[in-house]
Amino acid sequence: MPESGQKTTQGHITERAPESTGNATARRTGLLVTLVLGGLTALPPLSMDMYLPALPEVTGALNAPAATVQLTLTACLAGMALGQLVVGPMSDKWGRRRPLLVGMIVYVLATAVCALAPTAETLIGFRLLQGLAGAAGIVIARAVVRDLYDGVEMARFFSTLMLISGVAPIIAPLIGGQILRITDWRGVFHVLTVIGVLLTLVVWRFLAETLPPERRHEGGVGQALRTMKGLLADRVFAGYMLTGGLAFAALFAYISASPFVVQEIYGASPQTFSLLFGLNSIGLVAVGQINGKLLVGRVSLDKALAWGLGTILVSSLALLLMTSGVFGDVGLVPIAAGLFVLMSAMGLAMPNTNAQALMRTPHAAGSASALLGTTSFLVGAVASPLVGIAGEHTAVPMAVVQLTCAVLALACFLALCRPWRTAKATDTP
Repeated sequence: MPESGQKTTQGHITERAPESTGNATARRTGLLVTLVLGGLTALPPLSMDMYLPALPEVTGALNAPAATVQLTLTACLAGMALGQLVVGPMSDKWGRRRPLLVGMIVYVLATAVCALAPTAETLIGFRLLQGLAGAAGIVIARAVVRDLYDGVEMARFFSTLMLISGVAPIIAPLIGGQILRITDWRGVFHVLTVIGVLLTLVVWRFLAETLPPERRHEGGVGQALRTMKGLLADRVFAGYMLTGGLAFAALFAYISASPFVVQEIYGASPQTFSLLFGLNSIGLVAVGQINGKLLVGRVSLDKALAWGLGTILVSSLALLLMTSGVFGDVGLVPIAAGLFVLMSAMGLAMPNTNAQALMRTPHAAGSASALLGTTSFLVGAVASPLVGIAGEHTAVPMAVVQLTCAVLALACFLALCRPWRTAKATDTP
């Protein structure tokens, strides 16, 4: 449970940490920090999305079925989920920089080995290691935001961060498609290796420590487990955690299935798929900016989150009706439109669930960030193989998974977060 402290405009109790010299310096260089953190949060979509156009090619090159190749996505996602559980508490104990730099170095090495993988099983194994190491960038970026910002300011920063990191899913499949014009799928991992090296150097040179020694936890594994147990005992935190995780699973069902849906079922080229994926990512970024620039401070975060969840639910239902043949053979354009709406609505769901959850946890930002990320990636890892359970020639499983996740996300939000109570508390003089 959060400690007593300052009451924010969203009706939550938060604690404003003492401003350290490192934090003050970091906030004065806000643009640079935003770019560095944006690069770290861009690493997962770069690792996932640049590789997406190559999935059909990998099935042939490694003589593996589509379901097995999709496990390369699942392995990376599961690694990112489990790695956060380790890195988050480590960053609360030893600071943000050291665990981050170690994780980035291991990420580079694992990615380089992925480029040489001779079999699907080898690729799956090193994608798991790649995810475990890449988790450092995800969890520590969120923790750094919590170190530096609070309340509505934090929600705005998350939306700004989405603008920076959102460039990655826009350009990643485009880059992947162009790489496939001049080389094979292994070239994708060569490019990711170079990106990892550059990002590691940028972090080493420009990201200052944001967690001063007096705010670090001295306990070991036992203390970390007790901290996480306390966070999970907070019903509202758990509600936002599950809501965000299930919304992310609906997004990842799209990420995992779309290469086969767009290219195999509807006959689009890898380049066309990349363009459609980029348009959907633009929608996500645009709505995220509307959230940060126009809605935050004018509309409660819970209300904006509810709009996002409702839109995800409606678009998922529409996709299920279209893919199941209720309206006949609708073709690619209506399916692409439904996916665009679903992806765009994530711009309301993702930053607001993160902000609302982290506002309650100033005393353990690393552990809280780890739980948020782990839940999202684990639920996404479960959703990934389900979208291909009926084979490569139907999009119905994708839509079923998305609709199920949307319903469960909305149910968790209403049952655990109880936003109407927050609204009443905020309105009370």
